[in-house]
Amino acid sequence: MIFEFFRVHQASLWLIGALSVIVFAGTLVAIPMLVIHIPADYFTRRRRTPEGSPKGYSAVRLVGLILKNLSGIIFVLSGIALLVLPGQGIITLLIGIMLLNFPGKLALQRRIIEQQSVLHAINWMRLKARKPALKLPRKRPRSRKNKAD
Repeated sequence: MIFEFFRVHQASLWLIGALSVIVFAGTLVAIPMLVIHIPADYFTRRRRTPEGSPKGYSAVRLVGLILKNLSGIIFVLSGIALLVLPGQGIITLLIGIMLLNFPGKLALQRRIIEQQSVLHAINWMRLKARKPALKLPRKRPRSRKNKAD
């Protein structure tokens, strides 16, 4: 019965296998290139928009936003797939989230980057490329309310 399934779906299984190898190889090249281009102060700076980006709602800005968000969706979907396939799933997800525009994006990015394994992997890639480590915002101590009040 199981052999019948493999025989019937042989072409589809080869396609899925080939796609997973391509995605894996692509992330081995693309992710380090993108990680080394993240500004070291990305998570600590107050101004979030690049200075050279077009202002307003021009056609060029709209096309750029659409392409950037489509790229982000592709990276997020690839990252989800790489959580179960061989590859850098969490880092791919982080890159995809960084490309998307949505409310609460910065908080989600910080939650991911504050994971020691993720930060260590990203800073290791940056070190190999002779780039400075990413700076993270200082954690504010939680305020403790006095129970006597």
